[in-house]
Amino acid sequence: MKRFHVHVHVDDLAQSVAFYSRLFAAEPARLEADYAKWMLDDPRINFAISARDGARGVDHLGFQVDDETELAELKARAQSADLALLDEGDTTCCYARSEKHWVTDPQGVAWEHFHTLADIPVFRQGRAADACCAAAPQAKPATARAAGSCCG
Repeated sequence: MKRFHVHVHVDDLAQSVAFYSRLFAAEPARLEADYAKWMLDDPRINFAISARDGARGVDHLGFQVDDETELAELKARAQSADLALLDEGDTTCCYARSEKHWVTDPQGVAWEHFHTLADIPVFRQGRAADACCAAAPQAKPATARAAGSCCG
């Protein structure tokens, strides 16, 4: 089953955590010094905020899936729509290891499709520049173009 995903850059993480915790009537499922994430079931959403580099506001939208089959289906849809696709494969970002790819809509809104494989203890590990932060400008998040990285 798919879960809608929204990632927002904020100025003050503590203030935003307090606001969204009241708004959602729930505490974050993951809270770090620079990042918070709510995994809500009603509505079914993965809502994340971060206080890292980047323009404040909505960074990107997406769909989190439960398995590789759903991810392959989303990838096929994007390819059939002739969308520029940036395939990151197995990568790390936002305190998670995921299989993911990105597409950008005609207005420049970045969409992330991903299957989370595991939690990790750091925001990002491994490669110096994950695909969300490098190459294929038509397929990476607007903040990656503007601020150098969706990952900060």
